[in-house]
Amino acid sequence: MGGDNGPAAVVAGLARSAHKNPDIGFLLHGPKAELEPLVAKRRLTDRVEIRDAPGIVRMDDKPSHVMRNGKDTSMWSTIEAVRNGEAEVAVSCGNTGALMLLSVVRLRKIEGVNRPAIACLWPSRNPSGFNIMLDVGADIRADAGDLLQYALMGVSYARNGQGIARPRVGLLNNGTEEHKGRAELHDAHALIGQGAETGEYDFVGFVEGGDIPSSRVDVIVTDGFTGNIALKTGEGTASLIRDFLREAFKHTPLSRLAALLALTSLRRLQKRIDPRRVNGGVFLGLNGTVVKSHGSADATGISAAIKLAFKLARSGFNERLAARVAAASALNKDRAEAADG
Repeated sequence: MGGDNGPAAVVAGLARSAHKNPDIGFLLHGPKAELEPLVAKRRLTDRVEIRDAPGIVRMDDKPSHVMRNGKDTSMWSTIEAVRNGEAEVAVSCGNTGALMLLSVVRLRKIEGVNRPAIACLWPSRNPSGFNIMLDVGADIRADAGDLLQYALMGVSYARNGQGIARPRVGLLNNGTEEHKGRAELHDAHALIGQGAETGEYDFVGFVEGGDIPSSRVDVIVTDGFTGNIALKTGEGTASLIRDFLREAFKHTPLSRLAALLALTSLRRLQKRIDPRRVNGGVFLGLNGTVVKSHGSADATGISAAIKLAFKLARSGFNERLAARVAAASALNKDRAEAADG
C-alpha cells in the first residue's frame, strides 16, 4: 500500500506473475474494500487471498513510529505472514527503513549475523547477465567481520539464486592496490581471503567501481553507504542514457528513420539497462526472506520482484544461507580459540 503508484500497480504486477507462473500463490495485505475490486478486475480471486489490514505505512513515516504504532498496517501483516510460516517470502514497495526495522524485530537475525544486508542484482557482462552487490543500504556501517559475513551471504545468494557453483568475490575499494583503502577494508581483505577455501568461493581481492558491471566478479562486497550511492548512481545513469538515446533518434527525420531500422536492437538495449527488470533488493541475514521493491515500481518492476522472490523460495535459499553462516561462525570460533591457546 505504501508504494508511489498505489495498490493498482501492485495488483497489475501480481497479475503478470500469475499469468507467467501457475505455481505461485499470493497473500495480498491491505484494506480489503480497496483490494477486492482490483483483484476481481484481474480475475485473480482463485489465486489471491486478501488479508485485511487497514493501516498504511507512508514513505515519510519514521521507522520507530511504525514499530510502535503499525500493527494494523499492510507491511506489518506481510512480515507476520512470513514469521508465522504462512508465506515463503515477503515482497514490499514500501518505506525501506520501516521494512528493515520490522523485518529485523519480527523475523530476528540469523544466529551469528551481526548486521543484515540488502543485496541487489546489477546488470553485468557475466553469462548470468547480473552481478550481486551488498550491502546497498541496510546499514551505513560495516567493520571487517561484517564485510566477511556479507561475502558469505552474497556467495549463498549467487549459488542458490543465480546457479553459480563457485562465485568470485570482490571487495569494493578506491583502488586495487593493497595499500589503498581504510583499515577495516584491509582487515576484511585478509578475512575474506582466508575464508575462500572453506566457503568454496574465489576471492579476487579489491575491485573498483568500474568492476561492478564487469565479468571479473560475481559478488561485490561493500558497506551500505557506499553501496546505496553506487546503486542510485547506476540507476540514474541508465535513465540518462535512455533519455539521451531517445533525444538523439528524434533529432532529425534521418535519425528517426535510423531509429526505425534499429528498432529491434534498441528494444534489446532498453531491456538490458531497464532498472525495472532487476527490481528487488533482498534482505539477507534474517529468519525469513524479504524482497524490497523500488517504491516507484510499476507492474513490470513488481513482477520482476515477485519472480526473484519465487526463485529464492524454491531454492530453499534462506535455510542454506543460515547453514553457511552457522558453519562460518563455528570455524571462526575455533580459529579464535586456537589463537588464544
